[in-house]
Amino acid sequence: MQQAKISFDESHIKILNKYQELGFKDKSSLVRSAIDDFIKSVEKQKLAKSAKLYAEIYQEDSELRDLTNSAIGDWPK
Repeated sequence: MQQAKISFDESHIKILNKYQELGFKDKSSLVRSAIDDFIKSVEKQKLAKSAKLYAEIYQEDSELRDLTNSAIGDWPK
């Protein structure tokens, strides 16, 4: 694993120093977990934005709605 030198505010240091109370084996694993959670959050936001865009396109495109509705008719009930 690569190492990186980073700086933190005092409030961040207080949290880092509680790594064991928070269930982490060390400060690095706490930071890695926080970064992983942030990445998941960003991906979720991107997915929601994409879904909203697709919904807007679907709402505005009557041909696409007709195509979708015709395909739904063939699905078993």
